[in-house]
Amino acid sequence: MPGTAIVIGATGLIGQLLVQQLLDDGHYSEVRTITRKPLPLQHPKLKQTITSLENSVELEAALQGDALFCCIGTTIKKAGSQAAFTAVDHDIPVQCGHIARKNGVAQYHLVSAIGAKQGARNFYLRTKGATEAALAEMGFPSLYIYRPSLLLGDRKEVRFGEQAGQWLMPVFSFLLQGGMKKYRPVKAATVAETMLNKSKEKEGGVHTVYFNV
Repeated sequence: MPGTAIVIGATGLIGQLLVQQLLDDGHYSEVRTITRKPLPLQHPKLKQTITSLENSVELEAALQGDALFCCIGTTIKKAGSQAAFTAVDHDIPVQCGHIARKNGVAQYHLVSAIGAKQGARNFYLRTKGATEAALAEMGFPSLYIYRPSLLLGDRKEVRFGEQAGQWLMPVFSFLLQGGMKKYRPVKAATVAETMLNKSKEKEGGVHTVYFNV
């Protein structure tokens, strides 16, 4: 039976692609997005909620459906501080998780990062790991954690480190073999497609998804 998908981070690289794929696919009859600014999209299945992600009342109304896809993310440089980065990459996904769980959402799909780990020395990876752990404790019937490496795609914003990586990594990717294949770059469209397909499987439990393996 067609269901309702909810997307947080719909303006980002993966989020934009995922929203379009969800709209084009017949598995979901309604696609809800929660953003600060309207998306330049019109579609009979699309329902946009324009709000600050700190508005718990509007979030409770919007976070109702079958599957929640969290593609939100920033960088410490863009956020301006570690605290501001944590607010985006940890606090918002966790807050939305609590609300969605209370509302009976069965699936949570989180875009994390390769190397994410609680207690990691790297602040970025430690924060991602803490987010994963917090969501795992909520008891979602189905939790999917996606750990892509360098993302390939066209961003609206310029991230010089990623841009350089997009030029260089494909040249050296063949050197990453065996268990190192998961560190190869992956197309953002592939991540989005994988998220959509995994949501159709409806497997229970906690799943960590790597790419190029």
